[in-house]
Amino acid sequence: MPPAAPDVRHPPWTIVAVAALTGAGGALLLLGALIDRGLQFGFDRAILLWARGGVAHGVPPGPAWLTQSVVDVTALGGPTVLVLVAALAAGLLIVQRHWLTLALVLGGTISGSIVVTLVKALVGRTRPTVTDHLVSVYNASFPSGHAANSACVYLTLALLLLQITEHRALRRYVLGAALLLVTAIGCSRVYLGVHWPSDVLAGWTFGGLWAVAWWSLGAALRLRIARGKTSA
Repeated sequence: MPPAAPDVRHPPWTIVAVAALTGAGGALLLLGALIDRGLQFGFDRAILLWARGGVAHGVPPGPAWLTQSVVDVTALGGPTVLVLVAALAAGLLIVQRHWLTLALVLGGTISGSIVVTLVKALVGRTRPTVTDHLVSVYNASFPSGHAANSACVYLTLALLLLQITEHRALRRYVLGAALLLVTAIGCSRVYLGVHWPSDVLAGWTFGGLWAVAWWSLGAALRLRIARGKTSA
């Protein structure tokens, strides 16, 4: 049997990247437009009340240290921590001379943050008032910046590191740790009463697709470079 053609062995990653970028931005804008026109989700209020034990303005169930722990977790998705993580990762990539991965990480994280900021300004969804806010918030609610930006940073970093890491167990650990972080940060926003659950779901969807897009772009570029070396 003759070997498969290169475009059969390797999916068209550039097309995948464009499709993921389009899907991420399109889904966010469409859902934002619907919310701006009054679309509401019944599960938003129900989940917020459930997180407070069914009492609109009650304290979260559980010991006091749990609330403080959730506040600490939510900080991992804040702009200060995310900028530090991206900067430290960029420094490591510079030291290791992974220039392509560096460019992809910076491109993916910075552009993702810009898109989230623009959509927040366009939609202008108000924060939930179903329950009290346990941390201070100052901007619009949709999408959750913590959920979206943490997914853009942690998942983009994880997926791109998979492309330069050969150890299978390490690859699984990095991806699992990123998924755990993103999930915990998004859930913390609902627990603290500062986001509708639909804000978090939208942020996760956008950030996940955004990370896949930059991973696909990286795969396409690495294949092109590899083919250029073999043909030289």
